[in-house]
Amino acid sequence: MRQLTTYRNLQVFLVLMSIIGMSFAFFFLQRHLGLMPCPLCIFQRVGLIIMGSFALISALFNPKSKVVRLLLWFGSLAGIGWATAVATRHVWLQHLPADQVPSCGPGLDYWLDTLPILQVFKEVFAGSGECASVDWTFVGLSIPEQSLILFVVLLIVHVLILMRIIKSPKATRIA
Repeated sequence: MRQLTTYRNLQVFLVLMSIIGMSFAFFFLQRHLGLMPCPLCIFQRVGLIIMGSFALISALFNPKSKVVRLLLWFGSLAGIGWATAVATRHVWLQHLPADQVPSCGPGLDYWLDTLPILQVFKEVFAGSGECASVDWTFVGLSIPEQSLILFVVLLIVHVLILMRIIKSPKATRIA
């Protein structure tokens, strides 16, 4: 079991989960089922891509320095933390009573073209009617609920990685 949970293997697992998650979203949900992602879905994808990018760097270079490992871990954690927070907000919007769901607004493309970036973030997190709709379920779970479960698992993997970093035999210098 210890061999499966080495620093590098855990990073490879994160990369694979990022690839699988993005492939599922793009090829199955978007291309096969024809579901277009709402703004919150896009923000979740961004977090997953950030996590996967930092994990890929960690897996490819397998740094020996604790400082470098911690910096890469923090970048990866920031990405999946972002995705988890957005997914939590998305699930919350989907469980609002119908009379409390925000009205549908213009799409993310319009906001990006016309509003300052901070206003775009504010509008996206306010949510819209399209974010509250449940277009597809699997075993009774909506897409954001499934995403949230995946993201929580990936956060647990991040805890394992942190334990590996802290327990590494000795700190090496950045060279």
